[in-house]
Amino acid sequence: MPPTNIVDLHGLKKACSNCTLHDLCIPMGVSDTELDALEAIINRRRPLQRGDYLYRPGDRMVALYAVRSGSVKTSTLADDGQEQVTGFHLPGELLGLDAISEGIHPCSARALETTAVCEIPFDRLEELSGQVQGLQRQLFRIMSREIQSDEHLMTLLGKKSSEARLSAFLLSLSSRFGDRGFSRQTFNLTMSRNDIANYLGLAVETVSRLFTRFQAAGLLEVDRKLVNILDMDGMHNMAGAQPVDDRRSDNKRG
Repeated sequence: MPPTNIVDLHGLKKACSNCTLHDLCIPMGVSDTELDALEAIINRRRPLQRGDYLYRPGDRMVALYAVRSGSVKTSTLADDGQEQVTGFHLPGELLGLDAISEGIHPCSARALETTAVCEIPFDRLEELSGQVQGLQRQLFRIMSREIQSDEHLMTLLGKKSSEARLSAFLLSLSSRFGDRGFSRQTFNLTMSRNDIANYLGLAVETVSRLFTRFQAAGLLEVDRKLVNILDMDGMHNMAGAQPVDDRRSDNKRG
C-alpha cells in the first residue's frame, strides 16, 4: 500500500505519542523537513484480523513493524514441532528486530485481535538514519531494550515459581498498558490461557488454578478475559520483586 501522507505535523506528533514510532520518527531536534522525510517512508497497512499473520518463519525481512492498535503474538517452532510463544506485543511496540542479523524472520507474528500496524521499510530506514540526526541512536536504544527484555524473560522462567511467573506477567501488562495511558488496574487479556501457559513455561491447568487462587486471595478479579487487579502491592509481593518487563515492554515516557 502507498504511504499515507499526514500534512498536519502537530497531528502526526500527537498520533505517534504513544507509539514506538515516536522514538523513531520524532527524535529530539528533528526539523519539519526531516519529519516529512520520515513520515513519507511509513506505510499504514490494512488492519490484520484475528489469526492473520504479519510474517512467518523464513519470510524475507523487508521492514520493521510497529503496533498502532490491537496486539500481536510472536512464536517459533521448538525442536519437537510444537509452538513456543516468545512474546506478546502491544500498541507502541516494534516487531521484526530479531530478523535484522540474517535478513530472515526466525519466528511468526500473528494478530490476536483486529490489529493495525505501521510498516517501516528497513532499507529506507537505513538510508535515513545517516541523514536524520539522532535516528540511528534511537534505533540502537530500542534494540538495547529488546536485549534487556529478553534477559528479564530468561530470569523469570529460570528462577521464579509458578505464582511469581504469572504475577510478574500480569504486572508487566499492567505497566505497559499504564505507559500507554490505559488503566493499570483493569485490562483485557487478548491472549488465550494456553498462550499464557506456553509463554510462562507452565501447564494450562496450572495457570487456571493460579487465577482461581489469586482471586480467592483477593489479589484480583477475573471475568473471562477481563482482569481487575485489586491489590497491586500484594501482586508485587507475589512476584518477589519489582514488575518484570516481559518481552518488548519498553517505551516508558518521561
